[in-house]
Amino acid sequence: MNIKAGILGVGSYLPTKVLDNFHFEKIMDTSDEWIKTRTGISERRVASDEETTSDLASNSALKAIECANLKPEDIDLIIVATATPDMVFPSTACLVQEKIGATNAAAFDISAACSGFIYGITIAKQFVENEMYKNVLVIGSETLSRALDYNDRSTSILFGDGAGAVVIGNVSSGGILSTHLGSDGKGKDFLSIPAGGSKQPASIHTVENNLHAIHMAGNDVYKFAVRIMGEASLKAIEAANLNKENIDYLIPHQANIRIIEASARRLKLPMDKVYINLHRYGNMSAASIPVALDEAYREGKINKGDNVVLVGFGGGLTWGACVIQWSL
Repeated sequence: MNIKAGILGVGSYLPTKVLDNFHFEKIMDTSDEWIKTRTGISERRVASDEETTSDLASNSALKAIECANLKPEDIDLIIVATATPDMVFPSTACLVQEKIGATNAAAFDISAACSGFIYGITIAKQFVENEMYKNVLVIGSETLSRALDYNDRSTSILFGDGAGAVVIGNVSSGGILSTHLGSDGKGKDFLSIPAGGSKQPASIHTVENNLHAIHMAGNDVYKFAVRIMGEASLKAIEAANLNKENIDYLIPHQANIRIIEASARRLKLPMDKVYINLHRYGNMSAASIPVALDEAYREGKINKGDNVVLVGFGGGLTWGACVIQWSL
């Protein structure tokens, strides 16, 4: 019997601290109306001083494992997608493995920025369908509030913290029908954290010049995202031997409301078939899609048998999309 990989369980975790747009009115030249009009964001979550990326990831992971009716010891592999790891090494995935008691799991991180969760699902699908691992935990987790320059209006208003997770395993029907991944290193400077690696190790210069914070060429990223979100979705749909009319629901990366609306138009989906939580959480990078997926499932927006498209883009530049026939 052929093994078909699909989602066995979902979970998410959001820090309790809320940072609304009025906070930014007090510290820079902006307003609640300006931010909402241009981005669709009203507030975002911020991790406490005691919370790390691995803490957020662990909380979401335990919820996904419980949803799948499994125990942490049942997990064979942990993949954490993050741009804000606890440290350079060991991997955040290893820290999660220890925190949740997944004593039988291998663990590693992947770095594909906001596309990381789609990359992680793609990797997990191969492991399950090749029968190397039975249950793979894929987590997108970020503490982007630690990587922001709060003097930079173009970036500081956009990002928030959170984590979402899924367990990938064998399903009897439906499952992950297709995935599509892409990258374009020519756009490497459009969205980046310049310092902290081997090119620009931490120094007084890098700290004083905010080179450990997110830097973004907003117009370039916007133009790229509007084009690639639709293109990637259509390629994944084609790879699944479906067409746009077969798609029941879209869960996009939550970066900007105008980008999301453009993606929906490309797929000819009404906005009531598109999940949006951008207004509550901002852009959570790799955590954005899995948090939205968990909320959409728990709110009854997606049901067994639905064809659901997940699509995202991020620094690298990277992008990815997948089509899942929902099996929960």
